[in-house]
Amino acid sequence: MVRLLRPLVRGRTYTRLLHMWVPMAGISVWLWIEPGLPWVPLLVLVPVGLLPAVRVAEVMQARLLLTPDEVEPDFATRPATAWRDRWRTVLWLEIRTLLGGAVAYATLWLPAVAYALAARTVGHETEDLPQVAGPPNWAFGLLAPLPLVALHAVVAGGGTALTAVARRLLGPSVAERLAAVEERTEQLLERTRIARELHDSIGHALTVAVVQAGAARAANSPEFTDRALTAIEETGRAALEDLERVLGVLRESERPASARPTLTDADRLLESARASGAEVDAEVTGPLETLPGPVSREGYRILQEALTNVLRHAGAVPARVRVSAGGGLLTLDVRNPLPEDASAPGRGSGLRGIRERAALLGGRARTGPDGAGDWQVRVELPLG
Repeated sequence: MVRLLRPLVRGRTYTRLLHMWVPMAGISVWLWIEPGLPWVPLLVLVPVGLLPAVRVAEVMQARLLLTPDEVEPDFATRPATAWRDRWRTVLWLEIRTLLGGAVAYATLWLPAVAYALAARTVGHETEDLPQVAGPPNWAFGLLAPLPLVALHAVVAGGGTALTAVARRLLGPSVAERLAAVEERTEQLLERTRIARELHDSIGHALTVAVVQAGAARAANSPEFTDRALTAIEETGRAALEDLERVLGVLRESERPASARPTLTDADRLLESARASGAEVDAEVTGPLETLPGPVSREGYRILQEALTNVLRHAGAVPARVRVSAGGGLLTLDVRNPLPEDASAPGRGSGLRGIRERAALLGGRARTGPDGAGDWQVRVELPLG
């Protein structure tokens, strides 16, 4: 019994009733002017519902009145651009009007019936309801609560039914749900890409700084120390530029990011590695400036991470770098001797990032010993 009466103390019961009453205001005016044409308002709702912005207005009302206690109800958030969604809006308007009219009529007629039954119990006449006529009878008093029970069922049930219809017809379509999932996926991928870039850029800068500082202390040479400090400063500035650009992307997600470094900027990486004490034998062949943007950008990050791993795990050792573009492939090959006391970096997040970047572009990556005492990072990326 308490459960049945619970809707009476809930605010949403009455906001839903108000929602059903709202369209009746205009329709009642029309029925007062032209009672013989009650179908005209339903006909007018068809072109109105086909307007894309109408769905947004209806969703705002549904959020406010049908689901006032829900933080994120499952309704569409954009105008209805597809014709299927426009016709769903038309159907919603028609159902809302018909159901609202039935509930509005019931909320007026049922209390009147209850009053008439109670009045006849004590002998009062009810001219508006001739069906309830006859001499006073205690049976009318027993029947008087029934219209009020029916009114409770109509108001609570009508609001629940209309809310269910609203979720169905004003909710996002399958295409809109799919677009929302794709947009969310793009956001997650963008965050993953930013995390990789921060790892590559900041990790490279810190590795260079640590190696340079250690080499300067071991060399005990003012001239070498001055070069080391210059290299640390230049690498740090480049890392700060990358960090500022990434933070700009995070602050303004809708604003396109500034140009990311590409393989045409590879000289900066090579000079940074050389300044750290490594002997870098580099050879670059092919038209790097004509590479597709994603391939060139990811190639730069892969080369950066490969050189960072050389400095981090092997130190200032000779490194052989080969970058070639041609035959539909971009090939990056970085080799360095791996000292016996150095731990193999095969399971680090840097090499895992290299493999992930290559896989995302449809390429392949090989990392590990080459059988000749060297550690090799070889990546092949398709250009088409």
